[in-house]
Amino acid sequence: MADYFSENPLYTDKQFRRRFRMRKHLFLHIVQTLGEWSPFFTQRSDAFGKPGFSPLQKCTAAMRVLAFGTPADLFDDNLRMGETTIIKCMTTFCKGVMEKFGPEYLRRPTNEDIQRLLHVGEARGFLGMLGSLDCMHWTWRNCPVAWKGMFTRGDHGVSTVMLEAVASHDLWIWHAFFGVAGSSNDINVLDQSTLFTQVLQGTTPKVHFEVNHNEYNLGYYLVDGIYTEWVTFVKSIPMAQSEKHKLYKAHQEGARKDVERAFGVLQARFAIVRHPGRMLQRCALAEIMYACIILHNMIVADERHTYKCYDKYDCDYELLQGAQIPYLETEQGPFDGFDLVLETDAAIRDRSTHRRLKADLVENIWQKFGGNGH
Repeated sequence: MADYFSENPLYTDKQFRRRFRMRKHLFLHIVQTLGEWSPFFTQRSDAFGKPGFSPLQKCTAAMRVLAFGTPADLFDDNLRMGETTIIKCMTTFCKGVMEKFGPEYLRRPTNEDIQRLLHVGEARGFLGMLGSLDCMHWTWRNCPVAWKGMFTRGDHGVSTVMLEAVASHDLWIWHAFFGVAGSSNDINVLDQSTLFTQVLQGTTPKVHFEVNHNEYNLGYYLVDGIYTEWVTFVKSIPMAQSEKHKLYKAHQEGARKDVERAFGVLQARFAIVRHPGRMLQRCALAEIMYACIILHNMIVADERHTYKCYDKYDCDYELLQGAQIPYLETEQGPFDGFDLVLETDAAIRDRSTHRRLKADLVENIWQKFGGNGH
């Protein structure tokens, strides 16, 4: 531990960042917070008065397993910890991260968050865009034999568990829903997820925007072709023929890759979700996945200013202050009566509005980027 955390460490900050996936001050903040959360992350003595493992050792063991995805007994030579102890450190670490940091770093977008997302979307030609939506599969190596048929899909050939996520241009993951059997497709996951629960309850911030002189009252996500034609989804145009449609297709598919980039970075940072999961319980896999997403968002928040695209859209945000997207207000409580829930659900599923919004976005992108040599 002295090689990393002493006053004169052997390894540089760059090496620490590469091996711990985050900067040192952020890791120390996590260690301190977990120490206040549970006595497990404090140094205690056994019945003979022998001091146990330090909080730094326990959190380091957990991060090594999450970051490198290797078996727990691989680190007993340098951490001097047994396999069962390292597994307990990792599982308790994930629970602590979810409980202490989840409400902040896996939250739904606030008024300010949505305002920023809308301004970034406008700068990219997609007024009203709240992010991009997609699903990924995590292979479950130790899936129970009795469940293999439910968790195995033909195109994957192995048992998997699915994650549905919404990500923005800065790789922040705004929504995560994990645990659906791998034999499902993206539509089946959407039917079970909580993505639109708060919208139906009327407890989300209002979103009003205007595209091509038409007004809309629901934000939307960029998706691929499998999703249905809802107002809250904007898809690409397959087999685009005209120049307008080709330009729209290029911009939509480019912006939709935000969530795919987020999946790639998440798996690169935490190899445990890239390699087959070895836990026996699905709830244990969920704790690991959600903890990795929360840590990913913490790293994004700490290092967002270093991204190349951050300054670009930050400048656009300053220029777009006072633009046609007004400040958002939060609905006061849930809807009074189930009729409004049904009306909102019908508005979300309105295909005619979906087609009109898509046509308006085609025109908007052509007017905004059509003269730039595309």
